[in-house]
Amino acid sequence: MSISMSHGQSELLLRYLDMFVRWNGAYNLSAIRDPAQMLERHIIDSLSVVDLCGGESESLVDVGSGGGLPGIPLAIMQPERALTLLDSNGKKTRFLFQVATQLPLPNITVVNERVERFIPSQPFAGVVSRAFATLADMVENSEHLLAPDGKFYAMKGRWPEGELSALPKGIKVEQVRPLSVPGCDADRHLIVLARDSARGNPA
Repeated sequence: MSISMSHGQSELLLRYLDMFVRWNGAYNLSAIRDPAQMLERHIIDSLSVVDLCGGESESLVDVGSGGGLPGIPLAIMQPERALTLLDSNGKKTRFLFQVATQLPLPNITVVNERVERFIPSQPFAGVVSRAFATLADMVENSEHLLAPDGKFYAMKGRWPEGELSALPKGIKVEQVRPLSVPGCDADRHLIVLARDSARGNPA
């Protein structure tokens, strides 16, 4: 994957995985129960976008963060970056807060709120998600979080042709990046979206 990682970062990722495994039974963070599969399908999958979601100086909100994916691996790999983990599920945000406190990860802010109701003090340079049902849903529900020149980063499986054709007017596809996830045979893509000049900004 061509990712440079320090010993400290690898230790933090393994500690996060250990917490994920221990909390999963009670908090239903994932349908996957095997730690080895969690490492592949959650941690490594999240690491596949670490260098593709803008620069470390750009704020990022992980919408529908759930158990912290991809937000927590990104925060570990980019400690100078401000990351907000947003989820409406109170149990899951309690887990996220525990991870951010215990590891610790001071660059993380955890917010327990529905995405459409969350009004940040400052708009974000990027919105990332691997949980939204469709690209159109992602734009409709989270565009108000995005700075004027911000970008959406949507983690998807197979090429989402139908979803791309259903994007609202004024939203353009900047990039579609195939993702290489070691140990995963399934197709993975990162879709990068942005507003075009005619769309303007939401109120």
